[in-house]
Amino acid sequence: MTAPNSLITATVDHLVRFAPFNKMEPVHLAWMAERLKLGYFAKGETVISPETGLVETFFIIKQGVIHGEQDVVRAQEDSAWLELHEGECFPLGALLSKRPVNSIYKAGVDTFCYELSVQDFHELLRKCQAFHDFCTHRLANLLEQSKQVIQAQYTHSSSEQQSMTSPLSAIIRREPVSCAPDTPMRQVLETMNDLGIGSMVAVDAQKRPLGIFTLHDVLKRVVLPGLDLNTPFSQVMSPDPVALPPHALAYEAALVMAKHGFRHVLVEEGGRLVGLVSEKDLFTLQRVGLRQLSSVIRKAQDLETLKHSARDIRQLAHNMLAQGVTAEQLTQIITTLNDLLTTRVLELEVAASPEIHGVEFCWMALGSEGRMEQTLNTDQDNGIIFRIPEGKRAEDMRALMLPFAKRVNLALAECGFPLCTGDVMASNPKWCLSLAEWKDIFDKWIYHGAPVDLLHSTIFFDFRPLFGEERLAEDLRDWLSIQAPKNSRFLHQLAVNALRNKPPLGIVRDFVTSDGHTIDLKVNGITPFVDAARIYSLAHGVGATNTLQRLREAGEKMGMEEQDIDAYCDAFLYIQLLRLRLHHEQGESGQKMTNKVDPDTLNDLDSRILRESFRQARKLQTKLSVNYQA
Repeated sequence: MTAPNSLITATVDHLVRFAPFNKMEPVHLAWMAERLKLGYFAKGETVISPETGLVETFFIIKQGVIHGEQDVVRAQEDSAWLELHEGECFPLGALLSKRPVNSIYKAGVDTFCYELSVQDFHELLRKCQAFHDFCTHRLANLLEQSKQVIQAQYTHSSSEQQSMTSPLSAIIRREPVSCAPDTPMRQVLETMNDLGIGSMVAVDAQKRPLGIFTLHDVLKRVVLPGLDLNTPFSQVMSPDPVALPPHALAYEAALVMAKHGFRHVLVEEGGRLVGLVSEKDLFTLQRVGLRQLSSVIRKAQDLETLKHSARDIRQLAHNMLAQGVTAEQLTQIITTLNDLLTTRVLELEVAASPEIHGVEFCWMALGSEGRMEQTLNTDQDNGIIFRIPEGKRAEDMRALMLPFAKRVNLALAECGFPLCTGDVMASNPKWCLSLAEWKDIFDKWIYHGAPVDLLHSTIFFDFRPLFGEERLAEDLRDWLSIQAPKNSRFLHQLAVNALRNKPPLGIVRDFVTSDGHTIDLKVNGITPFVDAARIYSLAHGVGATNTLQRLREAGEKMGMEEQDIDAYCDAFLYIQLLRLRLHHEQGESGQKMTNKVDPDTLNDLDSRILRESFRQARKLQTKLSVNYQA
């Protein structure tokens, strides 16, 4: 029997307030509404449980609250507790997999649910692409909607900007100009002048790029050496130029230019040259240019210039938020620029410190910088690893390096990177060590770790070489990758420690808040993912330090489902994005930057995604608990 039209209309009007129904075609919404039934569940009543058997119903909460409770040992793949509210639906995983649920779903208060039969659910999946996409990639779908909202919020202040997420194929302005490698330089320069172009690419008969020459090279390679203009192009060009595929994004080209100081990146498809992107092309996409900013940092001759560049990095982050650059891309860009700034500080200080010339050392980034996950609110975490020359002692080298390290730490503080309150800095004698000393202290943490050692390992095991003799840090990483998996007790201790930090999901309300009715997005949101990824990477010999890389590489080695890994990564990235937005808003209003947000200030969509992200954190922690009996 078909429901009355007025009831169908009222149901549709209610559902379109929530995802995914707000993205569905009216005809599909009406089709679904005609088939929905309304169910009532008293407070405490079980809606569905593992004992129910194969799931026969798709539920949408019309009014009330549903709690998900589970047996952690039996159900490793779901969060220990979850709380669902108006507009949310369940149990998608069981319906899609055609299996019983793992959790016990109970009404938290008197609750009304729309109910759709399993047959109609699968029919709707076939009919409606928006519904299918949501059900199979729920968190990713919600994140896309959030991204659209964020872009709309920032559009007013960045309306002149185009997108750094455009593919390179959309940025290429003309067909690439190329020549054979044996072309005389006179002909190359005449062609560049006639066409008004700043570069020339040498290609072989199959259009494969062999080398590049730019106007920037003219003075150094042609004029000053007094080059015979009959010299073939191949003797002057820069060989093996960097190339990206047409589908690569503008931000990736900008990142390559920033990292290596290039002014051009080739676009190559199937080995053939199809285009060229210059820094000028990318300047049009942003008011503060990534390549331009990196160039200023590289050429800086004093601390004052670097302090201005640090402020420009924050402005660039705002611009890229407006363009819809993802949290993963944005934190990598921020970290890359901070790396360049730190490197330039180190270069200037080395030049001003003749006493350390010839010393083999490596400046290591630790913590969030070591993971390439820096936001706009970050302090210093760094250390030094040095080699002991013959006839010297570690104490001698330490005495030599510490004054230099102190000057670097103070200079970075002036650039907006506060000194670490825990003194995890290279100027601390405890963290300015030889390779053998670092191995000794890591060995102590792994085999005789006290609580403070476990805390230190969560910072120091994320080390990454930043400046100097990188091989020293790589040797330490290789050693750690062999030693850490050997001690199951240490991994168990790390897991126990990590599981003390629970995501702030409430059983009787949305979120558990702390002082000032806030949630700490770093401690309670980001850290559960970071800790789990670190433990899995140590256990499985993964050398990566970035949390997403660790989850993906370790997850593959462990045989995790790809959709689970994607959900963990999406959840982590959303909380990072929320942190970046929070820091930007705090900076714009002159507030002190913190990671604490009042959940009542979030819109309905962000609140829903944050709840889902915390559920994924709990799900990952449940897996960690089972893996290490913690």
